[in-house]
Amino acid sequence: MSTAITTSFITAYSDKVHETFQRRGSHLLQAVYHKSDVIGSSCVFHRVGTGVATTKSRHGTITPMNQTHAAPSATLADFYAGDWVDKLDEAKININERDVIASGGAMALGRQVDSQILTILTTTTEATLTFTLTSAATVRAGLLRMVEELFDNNVPNDGECYGVLTPRMWSQALTVDSFSRAEFVGWDGLPYKTGASIGIGKWKDWLGVKWGFHTGLTGKGGATAENYVWHKTAIGYASAKSAGNIAGNAAVAADITWHGDRAAHFVNHMMSGESVLIDTTGVIQSNSDDTLAIVTS
Repeated sequence: MSTAITTSFITAYSDKVHETFQRRGSHLLQAVYHKSDVIGSSCVFHRVGTGVATTKSRHGTITPMNQTHAAPSATLADFYAGDWVDKLDEAKININERDVIASGGAMALGRQVDSQILTILTTTTEATLTFTLTSAATVRAGLLRMVEELFDNNVPNDGECYGVLTPRMWSQALTVDSFSRAEFVGWDGLPYKTGASIGIGKWKDWLGVKWGFHTGLTGKGGATAENYVWHKTAIGYASAKSAGNIAGNAAVAADITWHGDRAAHFVNHMMSGESVLIDTTGVIQSNSDDTLAIVTS
């Protein structure tokens, strides 16, 4: 065989596509009050204040409670994620480019939903707490304080409370025995066995709050990273009804259209939605220093 045979060697390409690691859609939509299939450009959420009971004299009149009413509104914003796939280009590759773009677009819009929800969480007017991160005991005290502040605002402990931490703050929380040991959280809540509580439907129950970590929190990795606990009904998200003959999937709709003048398909995802703060007393923020090393017990 000729010693020059190497110039005739060919290169093989795998037909399996690796999509760059990314948050795979929305993790927080399930943790807020979601009003879907909205027809219109905005959606109003109602909030009614508390009433006060009073006495009355015999045959006297009852004092009306005069509960306050408010109507926080979300004005829907439109977002798109799409790309072109030339027909002749598809004959030159061994992967399904349309499927790749469709998957990437859906995940991009799902992340946009989380971004909108996180932006609204930052608007709470409740006092911001600060974690002290010098030992496992101080980490535990900080987590307890967040939950205490939430329930001290008369938020019900009804299984609908959620909390998100930055990845570093999640690691700090794992140094707390009561957060990670079976004696406190049961066999099914062991984070060292099941891994991190991240992803759709994955939460860790502790102190009446469903906990997880999120990579999109403001300040993540910095000295003033934001962490939150809230009640599901304190935050609203409105998403529009899919228009026309378009495949709808939760807040995101998909459309693949052939354009003869371009000899290409346009693979598009779109959504129209927005988040709104319904009750500020149901959202507690605590800042942590993500630049610090993980504490020891």
